[in-house]
Amino acid sequence: MILVRDIFNLKFGKAKEAKALLKEGMAINKKFGFPMSRALTDLTGPSYTLILENEWKSFADWENSMKSGLATDEWQKWYQKFVPLCDKGSREIFTILE
Repeated sequence: MILVRDIFNLKFGKAKEAKALLKEGMAINKKFGFPMSRALTDLTGPSYTLILENEWKSFADWENSMKSGLATDEWQKWYQKFVPLCDKGSREIFTILE
């Protein structure tokens, strides 16, 4: 099992808008077979941080879903609305030991 953590540093004052769009994006992801996401926001560290976490059976499963689901027109249209709310982003991928 792996854990994929997508980290978004939002623009100042855009957290409320990003959270609203996040619900729409999670519904699209579910439609295309992504596992249930967990969304996290900051209490410490850099302000306006939004993190999405997903667990996958394997790196190959994650990679295949990225190629198929994120290539759809529906996801791309959503993503074009989300990107302007972000200053930057990063991704962390972990092996789950237990």
